[in-house]
Amino acid sequence: MIAFVSGPVAALGPTTAVVEVGGVGMAVQCTPATLAPLRVGQDARLATSLVVREDSLTLYGFADDDERQVFELLQTASGVGPRLAQSMLAVHQPDALRVAVATGDEKALTAVPGIGKKGAQKLLLELKDRLGEPVGAHIGKQGVGTPVTTSWRDQLHAALIGLGYATREADEAVTAVAPQAEAAGGTPQIGQLLKAALQTLNRTR
Repeated sequence: MIAFVSGPVAALGPTTAVVEVGGVGMAVQCTPATLAPLRVGQDARLATSLVVREDSLTLYGFADDDERQVFELLQTASGVGPRLAQSMLAVHQPDALRVAVATGDEKALTAVPGIGKKGAQKLLLELKDRLGEPVGAHIGKQGVGTPVTTSWRDQLHAALIGLGYATREADEAVTAVAPQAEAAGGTPQIGQLLKAALQTLNRTR
């Protein structure tokens, strides 16, 4: 297993970071919040989880070991693959997921694309004794708290496209959350905006 990758960032995309490790570029699938602080040419260290399939090897990257552990625990629930697990972490930070499961918060889970009411109820039952107690200082805080000070529209739009939404839907969602971003005084948090955008999209479907 590749536990982490460390080295200069060679390239960044809406859902991927390429980290140079020993002269080899490792493509790592990441959430928008994990990608946000990364800069091309600067060193980065990402905790990783390697998902092996018959026709592919996919490396998923995380800001820390706790996020990776939650990613792997989520996949122990039936019907949850790596893409859905990453989508859950794109909307909620690990402690927010722990709180949602501990309190039976269906709405928090249905805010994730691909999870309906019945799916949320099933996940709450299966994950109840697996995720454990919240470990961070900001227990119950929804979303990922990485501040994004520039091009929040581009970051959010790219995140929505990466989650499978059409360009038109992403455009409408970005417009819908613009007042919330402007109210943040120029420092909107991409995770909170993403959650709000997803809620907007769920209401319009």
